Amino acid sequence: MTSQTIELLAKRRTQYALGKSIPLTRDEVENLIRQAVRLSPSSFNSQSSRAVILFGEDSEKAWSLIEAELRRIVPADAFASTEAKMKGFAAGVGTVLFYEDQDTIRNLQEKFPLYADAFPGFSGNSAGMAQLAVWTALAEVGIGASLQHYSPIADDVLAQAFGVPTGWKLIAQMPFGSNEAEIPPKTFIGDAERFITLGK
Repeated sequence: MTSQTIELLAKRRTQYALGKSIPLTRDEVENLIRQAVRLSPSSFNSQSSRAVILFGEDSEKAWSLIEAELRRIVPADAFASTEAKMKGFAAGVGTVLFYEDQDTIRNLQEKFPLYADAFPGFSGNSAGMAQLAVWTALAEVGIGASLQHYSPIADDVLAQAFGVPTGWKLIAQMPFGSNEAEIPPKTFIGDAERFITLGK
């Protein structure tokens, strides 16, 4: 038996070599990303995931801002590889900034105090599923992407640059674009290290 879901998950890979020759219009990409986030599950249907979708100069600006923040903390003699990464991310068509709405989480904590300590973890689960949904949807249509984590280094500058509401917490950044290089085969650890199956 074949599963389309498994086939799509296998297609979702990390692509660092990004270009601008994607098969969809920007409107189509935006709609795809919105649908993927909208359809992602969340605890108590809280819908806490948020996304800032950047194209063109705004995407390039985001990576320029992140690069400037990194330049403050990475030693100058070791910065060349970091600078190359930033330029690679900026070379794509766009970037998704993934956020989780902290006001939503606090409201749930007040409404369901028994689960108060668990809601930040639930939010993390929701964020991960939204990221996977977007990444897989992009891969399905032939758009490459990777998931980056420059938080909290760039939280403030990105929020200020793009008018992000104060209640949104930055979780990850996903630069995307055309696939400009072959992706090597994925390797896996042994099943015995990952799975326990009982009762078959």
